[in-house]
Amino acid sequence: MSHIPADPPTPGFPPPPGHPHSDGFPPTGGPALRPTWGLATALTALLCLVIATDVLALGADLTVRTVLENLATTTEQQADRADMLYGVAAVLQGTMLIPTAVVFIIWFHRSRVNAEHYTRDVCTLGSGWAIGSWFIPIGNLWLPFRVARETWQSSAQSAPDGSWREVSTTWVRAWWLLWVLTLVIGRIGNTLYDRADLPDTLRLAVSVVALSDLLDLAAAALAILFVRKLSRMQQVPAAPYAVAPTGPAPYGSA
Repeated sequence: MSHIPADPPTPGFPPPPGHPHSDGFPPTGGPALRPTWGLATALTALLCLVIATDVLALGADLTVRTVLENLATTTEQQADRADMLYGVAAVLQGTMLIPTAVVFIIWFHRSRVNAEHYTRDVCTLGSGWAIGSWFIPIGNLWLPFRVARETWQSSAQSAPDGSWREVSTTWVRAWWLLWVLTLVIGRIGNTLYDRADLPDTLRLAVSVVALSDLLDLAAAALAILFVRKLSRMQQVPAAPYAVAPTGPAPYGSA
């Protein structure tokens, strides 16, 4: 008995059970879609803790600044309390950094691999860059954003009829801009703090550090939006026979 190939599934409808294209693999030959929502939930919780430590650090910064502005009327006990709060906040921020970074990179890599489930025409960097790009000096100010933007654009290819959805990259750009500003201004603030030898220069350093903490708080909030939105987009399987457009991507290349 000759084998009769199965008809292609109707666009806009999932293929029936047993159909060659019902195994979870898109026609692009990309990987099966792996869930990221559990990682996204854990990452959201960690980022909320980051925000909490940033709020504490910001309060400590302002407390130290107040002490420096009122040295004539500040008691030794008040100064010691402000210094202790400043140190505790710094330790808590450092403690949250490692677990949050580890979970984020695991989620980031899995999301990048998932992007190939939808199309292989958008991502110009291999999935390994979702990990390695964070550890390249200078390059880590740009390359992770490029991976994030391309993953976001690829994952938008999930409309039932195989068409490209117009999903703005504003959140991705805003998150990354705030993250880079946090790194740069934080480095400046810490350098000024280490070199400060007068109350005025110390007050300036603490003010710059406070700005960095405020930016980090905002970046963490936008990171939550980015993580949850991208994970939600990737919960939708690729449409049958979805093909990336041959022209320029509708999101822009900047």
